[in-house]
Amino acid sequence: MTMQIHQTIQTVTNRIIERSAQTRRTYLDSIAARRQAGLARSRLSAGNQAHAYAGCALHDKQALLGASWPNIGIVTAYNDMLSAHKPFETYPDIIRTAAREVGATAQVAGGVPAMCDGVTQGQDGMEMSLFSRDVIAMATAISLSHDVFDAALYLGVCDKIVPGLLIGALQFGHLPGIFVPAGPMPSGLPNKEKARIRQLFAEGKIGRDELLKAESESYHSPGTCTFYGTANTNQMLMEVMGLHLPGAAFVNPGTKLRMALTRAATKRAAQIISTKDDYTPIGKVVSEKSIVNAIVGLMTTGGSTNLTLHIPAIAYAAGIDVRWDDFADISKVTPGLAKIYPNGNADVNHFHAAGGMGFLMRELLSAGLLHDDVMTVSGQGLHRYTLEPGLDGDKSVWREAPKSSGNKDILRPVSSAFSPEGGLRLLDGSLGRGVIKVSAVQAEHQKITAPAKVFASQDALYAAFETGDLNCDFVAVLRFQGPRANGMPELHKLIPALGVLQDKGFQVALVTDGRMSGASGKIPAAIHICPEAAKDGPLARVQDGDIITLDAIAGTLTIEVNIEDFNNRVPARLPVIVGSLDFGRGLFSGFRASCSSAETGARSFQTGCNNGSS
Repeated sequence: MTMQIHQTIQTVTNRIIERSAQTRRTYLDSIAARRQAGLARSRLSAGNQAHAYAGCALHDKQALLGASWPNIGIVTAYNDMLSAHKPFETYPDIIRTAAREVGATAQVAGGVPAMCDGVTQGQDGMEMSLFSRDVIAMATAISLSHDVFDAALYLGVCDKIVPGLLIGALQFGHLPGIFVPAGPMPSGLPNKEKARIRQLFAEGKIGRDELLKAESESYHSPGTCTFYGTANTNQMLMEVMGLHLPGAAFVNPGTKLRMALTRAATKRAAQIISTKDDYTPIGKVVSEKSIVNAIVGLMTTGGSTNLTLHIPAIAYAAGIDVRWDDFADISKVTPGLAKIYPNGNADVNHFHAAGGMGFLMRELLSAGLLHDDVMTVSGQGLHRYTLEPGLDGDKSVWREAPKSSGNKDILRPVSSAFSPEGGLRLLDGSLGRGVIKVSAVQAEHQKITAPAKVFASQDALYAAFETGDLNCDFVAVLRFQGPRANGMPELHKLIPALGVLQDKGFQVALVTDGRMSGASGKIPAAIHICPEAAKDGPLARVQDGDIITLDAIAGTLTIEVNIEDFNNRVPARLPVIVGSLDFGRGLFSGFRASCSSAETGARSFQTGCNNGSS
């Protein structure tokens, strides 16, 4: 099936390998040193073990104290406020039962926080969202620190949760690990209709009751939101990196197949521990090649811009150095094969029904755009992920995924791709470096030259919209939204308002050192600009009326100001948070002070294999 790897994909892979040689070797050496000949708990004292198993069921306690069965740790992001994580409530019992069936035990090693960006959009809590990823990574490490586990199952779905779990898991790279998803909720109100109602509300043409009714019809039951935002991009990522069982990403919660896949993941985890021939440490599953595969998956599906932060952070945790130039070069040769909202009208359930991940992986492998020679939790070779799951009674079985798309308005072969390039592009110029998602931006809006209107908060920008001050061509410069400034909140609240202005015929764009939601769409938005304004980046010197050109086609972001005059301007300073209630943000001051740039993952952590480098 696999053709010779595409020359550009191989070139990018080779330079990542070369660039990462020392740090990756240090990381792999640490995995090798940590591997044990026997079960993990065999090196613990009797007292250590007694504490670890005191609360277990009698049968499990006997198996564990006898050191005869492997023990699987469960790290869960369960809470019953997030629809995507509600299904995880019952998973521990399912996993414990499945483990016993194959001579293993399972324990909940720990829980990690999971916040919903959909709830916190435009609210103070959003300023803690990005850093919650690193908190989750730390909580994962604490969960595994008892060192009594031979493998781990990671239960998480949404925006920062999956990257955080994976970063934490990679600190225990010698342990096999499988990510166990919950799946998307069934389809509700069509995404196009939801977007239409949001825009009508922004224009003041409908009231809040109608808006709330539409939102409730969209997000209506347990499971992941069905649009192709960060949560579902995460699920694609885990599959294309070989960290899911094949086809697990988009099976709905509460179905027999979903339960069968959870049981199968548990049993597979028991088969890939260090005492088995199929030993599969997660630190080797995440490799230079699997990171390149992840970027290809992101580009071909037009996935969330948040992954341009998370993939470098994940790679760093495994001793791998990935940069935005790698993303840009891969994007240039990766065709767009999927149209899922906000890049199209379909949701992930429609994508799954049209052929889903199995069809997509076959197309990319056949075109030489994915590395097949990688380790996965299902065995050697990514070609295993051209299969899709089904049922034989209550057991999961795998069969060939469809060889043709069930709906070419949603999913296409490489031979008739929606676009010759991927959905994200790198921007570079006198205003700094950033990224832009173009998969949902019409061609006529991909290059804009207009005067700047400068804001220091999204509330200020929205207030200008409401007063009519933005009824003109302009580039909104929204600064002091980077990780060092305020934790880099998503700015999705602005999309309906900017969409209204674009639909009125105005040329509108956004330039910011902040983030947009994974649901960002038709508005050209240069985001993640670095260096950020809070680190004296160029955005701090932009003034109202400066002429800015955002050219997504050429990949440039420039300002038409004499460079000497521009550099002599006194930079704006970070606004002070006003209000008596800190809302927990003070707890993250250390994160903000130590955070790396957006291009290096906006991470607050360092790892031993990277020797403290940024």
